Amino acid sequence: MSTRDSWRNSGGSGYGGSRYGGGSGSVAFGGTSAWGAGGGNTIFRVLSRTTEYQSNRRSAIRSGFSDNGIDEEDNYSLYSEDDVNLPPISKAEDWALMPDVKNYAERGEKDHFKSKKLGVTWENLTVRGVGSDAAFNENVLSQFNVPQNIKEARQGLPLNTIIENSHGCVKPGEMLLVLGRPGSGCTSLLKMLANRRNGYAEVKGDIHFGSLTAKEAEKYRGQIVMNTEEELFFPTLTVGQTMDFATRMNVPYHTFSDQHSDKDFQQEYRDFLLKSMGITHTFDTKVGNEFVRGVSGGERKRVSIIETLAARGSVFCWDNSTRGLDANTALQYTKAVRAMTDVVGLTSIVSLYQAGNGIYDLFDKVLVLDQGKEIYYGPRKEARPFMEELGFVCGDGANVADYLTGVTVPTERQIRSGYESSFPRTADEIRTHYARTDTKAAMQKEYAYPQSEEAKANTKEFKESVAYDTDKTLPKNSPLTVSFPKQVKACVSRQYQIIWGDKPTFIIKQLATLLQALVVGSLFYNSSKDSSGLFSKSGAMFFSLLYQALMALSEVTDSFAGRPVLAKHKAFAFFHPAAFCLAQIAADIPVLLFQVTQFSLVLYFMVALKVTASAFFTYWITLFATAMCITAVMRAIGAVFSTFDGATKLSGFWFSALVVYSGYFIPKTQMHPWFVWIYWIDPLSYGFEILLSNEFHGQTIQCQNNNLIPNGPSYINSPFKSCAGVPGATQGATSVSGDQYLQSFSYKHSHLWRNFGIIWAWWAFFVFVTIVATSNWKEMAGKSGFLLIPRENAKKNAQHLTRDEESQMKEKPASRGTVTLYDSSSSSMDEKTVDNQLISNTSVFTWKDLTYTVKTPSGDRVLLDKVQGWVKPGMLGALMGSSGAGKTTLLDVLAQRKTEGTITGSILVDGRPLSVSFQRSAGYCEQLDIHEPTATVREALEFSALLRQSRNTPKEEKLKYVDTIINLLEMQDIEHTLVGRTGAGLSVEQRKRLTIGVELVAKPSILIFLDEPTSGLDGQAAFNTLRFLRKLAAVGQAVLVTIHQPSASLFKEFDTLLLLARGGKTVYFGDIGEEASILKAYFARNGAPCPHEVNPAEHMIDVVSGAASQGRDWNQIWLDSPEHKGVSQEVDRIVKEAASKPPGTSDDGYEFAMPLWQQTKLVTHRMNVALYRNTEYVNNKFALHIGSALFNGFSFWKIGNGVSDLQLKLFTIFNFIFVAPGVIAQLQPLFIDRRDIYEFREKKSKMYSWVAFVTGLIVSEFPYLCICAVLYFAPWYYTVGFPTDSNKSGAVFFVMLFYEFIYTGIGQFVAAYAPNAVFASLVNPAIITILVSFCGVLVPYSQIQEFWRYWIYYLNPFNYLVSSILTFTVFDVKVVCKPHEFALFDTPDNQTCREYLTPYMEGLGSRTNLINPDATSGCRVCQYRLGSDYLSTLNISDYYFGWRDAAIVVIFAISSYVMVYALMKLRTKATKTAE
Repeated sequence: MSTRDSWRNSGGSGYGGSRYGGGSGSVAFGGTSAWGAGGGNTIFRVLSRTTEYQSNRRSAIRSGFSDNGIDEEDNYSLYSEDDVNLPPISKAEDWALMPDVKNYAERGEKDHFKSKKLGVTWENLTVRGVGSDAAFNENVLSQFNVPQNIKEARQGLPLNTIIENSHGCVKPGEMLLVLGRPGSGCTSLLKMLANRRNGYAEVKGDIHFGSLTAKEAEKYRGQIVMNTEEELFFPTLTVGQTMDFATRMNVPYHTFSDQHSDKDFQQEYRDFLLKSMGITHTFDTKVGNEFVRGVSGGERKRVSIIETLAARGSVFCWDNSTRGLDANTALQYTKAVRAMTDVVGLTSIVSLYQAGNGIYDLFDKVLVLDQGKEIYYGPRKEARPFMEELGFVCGDGANVADYLTGVTVPTERQIRSGYESSFPRTADEIRTHYARTDTKAAMQKEYAYPQSEEAKANTKEFKESVAYDTDKTLPKNSPLTVSFPKQVKACVSRQYQIIWGDKPTFIIKQLATLLQALVVGSLFYNSSKDSSGLFSKSGAMFFSLLYQALMALSEVTDSFAGRPVLAKHKAFAFFHPAAFCLAQIAADIPVLLFQVTQFSLVLYFMVALKVTASAFFTYWITLFATAMCITAVMRAIGAVFSTFDGATKLSGFWFSALVVYSGYFIPKTQMHPWFVWIYWIDPLSYGFEILLSNEFHGQTIQCQNNNLIPNGPSYINSPFKSCAGVPGATQGATSVSGDQYLQSFSYKHSHLWRNFGIIWAWWAFFVFVTIVATSNWKEMAGKSGFLLIPRENAKKNAQHLTRDEESQMKEKPASRGTVTLYDSSSSSMDEKTVDNQLISNTSVFTWKDLTYTVKTPSGDRVLLDKVQGWVKPGMLGALMGSSGAGKTTLLDVLAQRKTEGTITGSILVDGRPLSVSFQRSAGYCEQLDIHEPTATVREALEFSALLRQSRNTPKEEKLKYVDTIINLLEMQDIEHTLVGRTGAGLSVEQRKRLTIGVELVAKPSILIFLDEPTSGLDGQAAFNTLRFLRKLAAVGQAVLVTIHQPSASLFKEFDTLLLLARGGKTVYFGDIGEEASILKAYFARNGAPCPHEVNPAEHMIDVVSGAASQGRDWNQIWLDSPEHKGVSQEVDRIVKEAASKPPGTSDDGYEFAMPLWQQTKLVTHRMNVALYRNTEYVNNKFALHIGSALFNGFSFWKIGNGVSDLQLKLFTIFNFIFVAPGVIAQLQPLFIDRRDIYEFREKKSKMYSWVAFVTGLIVSEFPYLCICAVLYFAPWYYTVGFPTDSNKSGAVFFVMLFYEFIYTGIGQFVAAYAPNAVFASLVNPAIITILVSFCGVLVPYSQIQEFWRYWIYYLNPFNYLVSSILTFTVFDVKVVCKPHEFALFDTPDNQTCREYLTPYMEGLGSRTNLINPDATSGCRVCQYRLGSDYLSTLNISDYYFGWRDAAIVVIFAISSYVMVYALMKLRTKATKTAE
């Protein structure tokens, strides 16, 4: 009998009760149940029909309120006593996929799988986080204020309470809605209930999952899952690949009996999930992100929902999962969760903003949080009556969810007459009232649920079910589902999909490798087999290793790109981090094999290294092993650090240490004892020894040219010669054996395979470190959002410490007729002053027959199809449609923001074509709130006002208008705080207000476009935003808004509506009417009347694209309607009438409001402030310089004046070049971030020119580059023992200073054109290696091939940098040979050394130094007398070359900045206009 059968026979049947009480049957989707172990926790469990179930049901009907808080009205009113045999009705019975659910249910029942029901109960839960409401942001100077730092450190970190004494119980089969305004602790509560405690300072209270404690539940993390607000994906994967992976990781050990393989289960489940959210059509589309084109925002949110469902958990927490979804999709999502909760017995806890009543009614219980305090928890149907009894009024058709969160907000709540003096004003007062209610008492009884027999039985079954689902090869406590080999297999295929999804990067990498091999092969082309080829062959072999290391540097960037996704999958228990690490290695092998093979085949034979099969394959396998090892090193560094800045710092230092101590720059015998340990832990040093011994073992190397003294026609047959300057050569010999040469560096050929083993041992060690570090990755810490105050504004921000909301706000009366902007006591302005200051508009904006087409691989695609309409002064227009209908596209086209595609049709202002100043005369608030993070709110507004208001307006007036807008948007309390980034800085809602403010201070004279201004906001914030727009319309502005989830009260505010269907087709354009009467009449006449209680906005989206569309073509209905004809005639009439009058706005003819010089001043000032506040970036720059300088200085400590020391001086200067890659890697992401802000928003609104942008970025770096030059010069120059007289040291400092400008310019011009930071990080190694190769250090000038010598050598800034510093530091130095450096030989016929060497010293040896001219034997000749003799071999023949080269360095610094301007200009595209 199989395990499965014996399990069934042993009573694996029931599941201890259906949702409504006892019961024994069970359904499962796969092995145990749909979701859980072994086959899941039933994808969908149907309730059993046993007599026990029926009796429970009857008692529930009689009592009217079942034991788990489900009310009769919701679930049982459809039944009479005799209907008990009908299947139970879910509140989501009308959900489209209910039949599939029932089908799964029946299959599961047939297979008798156990259930996975848990439930969550919590009592006295208090959560505290580090950080207060506001924190200081230090600047470059204030961070060194030691007394202040000590004082603040002694005070300790303040803790703030995020959740205070919360309690509740959600049983299996129940849904809880958590409501609260942003910042009230909803997300933190959900994290607690999903058992995610990381990042919180203190968690008190008890949480039970079933009868498990939080500690015991940790091993079931894949069953208690949370869907967070962020969408984290690999953007280059398609939706299908993403879901394939998620479902492959959750295939239970036992699947349905009618499924033949795991694959059947996985595909069936995947297709069900895609269907459940209606995104099957996106299967082959990339998921995408802000920078990679992919599915729409709403579709991406739905992918994140079904990926969470793929975890097949038991407890689900959903954090604001409807953000970005239109009303209809949001409702379908909630129905899906409701259906699965009912049928499977899941526990679902959901927090939502702007939940419509259709969604609200699907829940069983509601919990309302205010500032972390629980002001109501209980049945959903009792929440509204409870608040109404306290005196709060809920308007007709209002969203109940918004009403519940608004009761503590003075500006939102309406008080019933007679309650003005007695209603509770604060969260604490409402809590006191709640504590006295029967609801609280009834709820308290449920807190004993974890101790109940039901919970214990459920938990026991849950454990068995999970064990039954889990692969038998996994450890007993593993939270995972599938076996380790399957995890690795799935991760490997995903790794290849990621590489293939980003083909351009992969192809560029391989082409760059081929190009690099060709360039370097030609640089060291056909190296000679005698002593003159020793240095170039060593250089070629060193470079082979160096290139593999440079390519591995981008691993650090990659590590951080994918980290959030891996942390999410780890929380879902998809796979063990080790599986991911091994998959990366498996994916590396073929890629690196290909990379190393093409590199080796080209370079090895071009350089003419030893031509035997064994030597070539030894070289090839060594490069491969080193590439694998260095990749592992860089990955380990990426994994160990929690921040990208920390990782780049270490990877930069570590890289330079690996290079300097590889044995090429400083021979092993000359390393200083304090750093020699780096040599022993450096994989490159082992690789370099292998390559050298592989090449030179068994060879005989003849001394030639400079290395043979004496040399020339007179000495051809003379035996009286000696090698000079060839390591390992015995004095008096004219050749050296390869093994002697190796021995001089303490290398041995016998070490070859030992070293090969050591490289793999290091590889294994770093892989182990990566796996351990990756296993400890945490999701983002749970700090609550806090404001950032720049240290220099500390005094202006005193109000953050003393804020009393109640005293600031005035109550709102119960009537809702007129919309007034509430006063704020800190604002001295009354309504009229504000109105007078707001700008009114008299221009009419029209568009007709607007069509927008883009090219796609499958042909032209029409995104807008003959759209027409208008916006008049004083009108607030709504632009609506389902997800992907083209709302944002239409706004972009109207606002002239598109740079691709073809636009046809007409867009007119006052019947005339758009003027050159249109883009800055129209305000456009993008959906994404993109702002400079280091600016304060006031600075951001002033920047926009000063640059976008007319050049004729005085500065004082512009700044006064900023005050008006700050008061209007109620931002007085945050005007001096930094914008920051999410989590540290402004909240989503504050950012949205700032986005609107930035456009308003520009005094847009034509109209204002807003794209989704309410998405991501709670109901109150959304209403505030819209009320404010209504106010703008009231003073004569024309406003057009896209909006996707409006409540009835929001929808009421609009005058006109343009409704689009998929493909940008118009479904309706015209007035909405009082209480939407005109709109309702149109739809009713065409067979889709709006029911009385339904929100008209939700109804019509449903009619156009949802379940109520009845398959009709609403675009055609519109085209055939009299309304459409009327609109066409009206557009023509408006155009004709407007064209006959003078224009409403005058065009000043300027593209930008301010002259270029003013733009440049303002932009440069902003950039200066930004860098001054960006301490992390500046400190990193400083640390890199100080660290590199000390390392370089102490590695080349007090260099002597021997012949080999001249080489060391060259190398220490050469080493200075390598400060650049680390700084560039850190500078480019910052440049690209700034460029994105400019291109996405500021360029499109014609705020300032690209010239001002580039100038600001370049100039703001200057002060820090000057400091950096000092920080490198001081610790390095004197430690290596260079001349101390000021004319030398000053000259070197001058050149070093300009090198700082050169490499910054190079980094910036690459970033100016690169599409993203990863691309830039791949281009850097190519540029730097070419410049480094041809600067005359790795290959002396005389040995560079003619093809390169006469152009690239002279166009190379590094050549002039090294030459000038060498000239200043070495030219006058007296060379003192060490004993082993002399050429030692006897003379023939008793001649003196001088007589014998005269012909040589007058010719080839004119720069050599004969020490004992009168001796007749043992002549001792040193290769050089002065540093200038050595420099002549490097193409430096006179001291003035130093200053000449220094001047050329200055020219290169200027030209690298010119390149930044040139490439930025190339990238700047003009926007498209209608043809």
